Amino acid sequence: MLVDSSVWVEFFRTNDGAEVFLLTAALRAHRFVALTPSVLQETLQGASSLAVFRKWRRALDDVVLLLVPDPGATHVAAAELYVRCRGAGVTPRSANDCLIACSAIKFDVPILHRDQDFPRIAAVEPRLRLIERPAG
Repeated sequence: MLVDSSVWVEFFRTNDGAEVFLLTAALRAHRFVALTPSVLQETLQGASSLAVFRKWRRALDDVVLLLVPDPGATHVAAAELYVRCRGAGVTPRSANDCLIACSAIKFDVPILHRDQDFPRIAAVEPRLRLIERPAG
């Protein structure tokens, strides 16, 4: 699964919530957990100090980093997805979310998130798979 920064930041800050529980379980079971360069940047930007930044960076060193083979084409696809979303009446708050979505589609992995943009994007792009939040 591709884990969005919205989950990673909560994982590091509070270690609380349904999505954090799913991430923790996946890490403990050694299941496939990945992030993209933009998720890495967004997560590290959430650090409250350089000491915290360094701690989070070390923790993320062992997580698979998904690198698309053609970044230019992926950025163009993300821009197209953003325009398609706007045309459908859904303007993502972050253009990076379209880039993350395109990476997830490219690698055929679902996204674990706490971000309201992804369900809206998935309503426009049916190839985007999301991990449903557990009930309760």
